[in-house]
Amino acid sequence: MSETGRLAAIFGCAAAILSADERAFFRDTDPFGFILFARNIETPDQLRRLTADLREAVGRDAPILIDQEGGRVQRMRAPHWREWSPPLDAAKAAGADAARVLGLRARIIAEELRAVGIDANCAPVADIASPETHPFLRNRCYGETVAQVCERALAVAKAHLAAGVLPVVKHLPGHGRATADAHHDLPTVTASREELAAQDFAPFRALADLPMAMTAHIIFAAYDADRPATQSPVMIDVIRQEIGFQGLLMTDDLNMQALSGDLGMRTRRAMAAGCDIALHCKGDMAEMGQVAREAGELTTAARARATAALALRKGHSPVDIAALEADLVRMGQGALYG
Repeated sequence: MSETGRLAAIFGCAAAILSADERAFFRDTDPFGFILFARNIETPDQLRRLTADLREAVGRDAPILIDQEGGRVQRMRAPHWREWSPPLDAAKAAGADAARVLGLRARIIAEELRAVGIDANCAPVADIASPETHPFLRNRCYGETVAQVCERALAVAKAHLAAGVLPVVKHLPGHGRATADAHHDLPTVTASREELAAQDFAPFRALADLPMAMTAHIIFAAYDADRPATQSPVMIDVIRQEIGFQGLLMTDDLNMQALSGDLGMRTRRAMAAGCDIALHCKGDMAEMGQVAREAGELTTAARARATAALALRKGHSPVDIAALEADLVRMGQGALYG
């Protein structure tokens, strides 16, 4: 069995315990990795068993992802894990210390993930917040200027890598201008190419050497008026060439209603556009079957990117969590719970 798996997909599972049907499906399809949600999480011991069972099902050290941004998007919560204020709120309160604060938080989060067998986090968020940014995203952002987001997102990414946890930067090539929630509707951005290059794309250029990234389900009318970035060959080319990201590129969740068609069609369009990995989060067996049939095997290029990304999980360096917490408390930025 390959170190990276065979199927170009990341799947969720339905509950806190892996079912026999899920074990068999994952063994047969051999997806690149897995993603966990609140429905999968009860206690640290249970979570360690689940992550071990997922890896046992595919017979290798598959990456296991989660969305643990801090704030509203946080799957692991008190009383077993620390909780945090939303990133934008924390950054504004920290002022000149914002990058340090977000980096310290990220290192503590990453250590908590490693302790339960999770080795990839869907962060940093490199989208730029504006007054028009939809509330589903706005306070998950790190700042309102290119310089702020670049500095803070880089600090968060480095903190994850220092813990041996893969950062997954999102949402390429930029979600900040979206005034609709892509979970329910397809946003359209009408900014010019020049505006996008100078603002939205800039943080992602600064983070282009990160190992993994996630797409945005958004139409950028200046480039492709008909297809969201996830399914647009034009926008994937912008991500690869203009922005310069050469790491492993996964879709955002294919279940989001910004996309049309059934799961097979959504998957087929994304893979044809040039995405490396199809992400399906719901844990629904029938839907995962549709995705598996259309995602196909990892391409040679995707396998090389995946191998390079997975190698970075070995980069863990020791850290004094109590000292990090003390630094945050001195800056008025301790965890809310936990």
